[in-house]
Amino acid sequence: MSHAAPTKLSSQAQLGLGLGALGVVFGDIGTSPLYTIRECLHALPPAEHAVAVLGVLSLIVWSLIVVVSVKYTIFVLRADNRGEGGIFALLSLGRLDRGTRNRLNAGTLLVLIGAAMLCGEAVITPAITVLGAVEGIKLVWPEVEHLVVPLSVLILAGIFAFQYRGTKFIGGIFGPVMLVWFFVLGAFGLWRIIETPVVLQALNPLLGIQLLVTHPQEVGILLGAVVLAFTGVEALYADMGHFGRKAIVWGWYGVVLPGLTLNYFGQGAYFLSGRSSPDNPFLAIAPEGPLRWFLLGLSVLAAIIASQALISGAYSLVRQAIQLGYFPRLTINHTNPDQRGQIYLPLVNTALALGAITTVLEFKSSSALAAAYGIAVTGTMIVTTLALYFVMLRAWHWPKWRAAAICGTFLVIDFGFFAANLHKFADGGWLPVAMAVGILAIMVTWKQGKSEIFRRVYANEITENELKDIASSEHLIRVRGTGVFMAGNPTGTPLVLLHHVKANKVLHETVVLLSILTEEVPFVPVAERLEVREIGEGVWRALARYGYMESPDVAALIGDIRDRGVPLKPSEATYYFNREMIITGGEAKMWEWQKHFYGFLSRNARQARDYYQLPPMQIIEVGLPIQL
Repeated sequence: MSHAAPTKLSSQAQLGLGLGALGVVFGDIGTSPLYTIRECLHALPPAEHAVAVLGVLSLIVWSLIVVVSVKYTIFVLRADNRGEGGIFALLSLGRLDRGTRNRLNAGTLLVLIGAAMLCGEAVITPAITVLGAVEGIKLVWPEVEHLVVPLSVLILAGIFAFQYRGTKFIGGIFGPVMLVWFFVLGAFGLWRIIETPVVLQALNPLLGIQLLVTHPQEVGILLGAVVLAFTGVEALYADMGHFGRKAIVWGWYGVVLPGLTLNYFGQGAYFLSGRSSPDNPFLAIAPEGPLRWFLLGLSVLAAIIASQALISGAYSLVRQAIQLGYFPRLTINHTNPDQRGQIYLPLVNTALALGAITTVLEFKSSSALAAAYGIAVTGTMIVTTLALYFVMLRAWHWPKWRAAAICGTFLVIDFGFFAANLHKFADGGWLPVAMAVGILAIMVTWKQGKSEIFRRVYANEITENELKDIASSEHLIRVRGTGVFMAGNPTGTPLVLLHHVKANKVLHETVVLLSILTEEVPFVPVAERLEVREIGEGVWRALARYGYMESPDVAALIGDIRDRGVPLKPSEATYYFNREMIITGGEAKMWEWQKHFYGFLSRNARQARDYYQLPPMQIIEVGLPIQL
């Protein structure tokens, strides 16, 4: 549960967040009608389409109710870490890494797998949604069918090119468009339902079960296609920090679920009337002419917006991984001073753009890409359920039987959908798995490398009393000014200080040992941020605590340290850092390829001096050769 009371927002602000959520959070799941019915019917013999459509609709609508309305909005969205969601919120709330902050255990590895799968999903989501929308041109203008892939690539390039403007700018534009989108979805669907009201029989869940029982050979393919109805569901949780739980829940029940349900049933009703196109039942429900062209244009706009759902979620995910020590440091730009969770990571954006465009060029159609989608979605859902179980036990203090009953039910459903998608592995399901393995290798290698360095550097540490003796030594010259030494360990002496003293035989009059600590909460209150105490002989220790959703600003922090009584001038302070120089061939408990890989990551990570936002003219880096 949340550990802090939510900030009271005005009605206008809540409306703005709700509209923004429509444009960012629900884009992916909101464009599923573009291809879900089509893919479900493709799993069945053409002669049975008119009869089986009721069973298909039953499976879709009850999947939305159970997976989204029950699992996510009632349970998962309540697992907020001071307002923030995402897979790392589950890691913290469930205390899956307790006692192992500097090494990996099974719980941490499980969450990292989920995070890696989500990053893979963030690549596939833009590709399939844009392709699915642009393919509608085949129905209204068959002569330009060959332009589907080039147009999709052009649209994707434009989407990623505008990411630097931030979620507030994008959500402000996309929100109203998505409001129109869901209204149009519902309106066209309601029109066809009124024409053929017999389609409402699909509200009976037994029809979906009957379809599965009577088609045992097609169960896997059919359930694999039903998954497409709730792709993007993880965005509800990943983007919760951007908009808040209330805006997301109201958006789902008030706008998204009604619009989707009416449209799916409208497509089914049109099929029952015998007039629909199996190649594009979504566009077919609009009459030929201007209305169909309008729906095509709106669907392309909605697809552009849908791509946003997991892009912004990927930014938050990677930033959390950086702060918790599972990912190399990257440049992070804050795009909205009023909403600190809204950020932009240039390198992540470029990687997602290249991945999505390459995926479109490789698969060329949404049907081919649909095979790659289900494994990423269902794999992440399984991880979320397993982590939620520990949140129920350790954060909510539920009895084991209740947590096991609820999460066990969800796991049966999750594993059912996951197993139904395994047959797609050779046809494209390998893609998200391959991407997840690559991202997981980065996170595991970075964490293990950092842990090994921490162990080596601080194994035989100089105590504070020994440091006082060094500072008072008559053989050491004290010079004017302040030296700020960055200390990874908040209890010992940083190695960079010892190297400095050994090489130069001098020490500043004022010495600050500064440690930046990341807590397992999204934000640390300002009043609890800083702790300063005097060691003696002009040496001070400062501990600064940040949440995993915050980016440290050491230059601003120094002013706060001065205000706590430390005699220093920020403009005259000199900052000392260790610069890792990785050498392989040592005895570290890592694979040899990991040692080389960690060295590569370390050389290419954003330097600490830049990450901590320090003035470059006040920095001295000291080389630290370490053999792994």
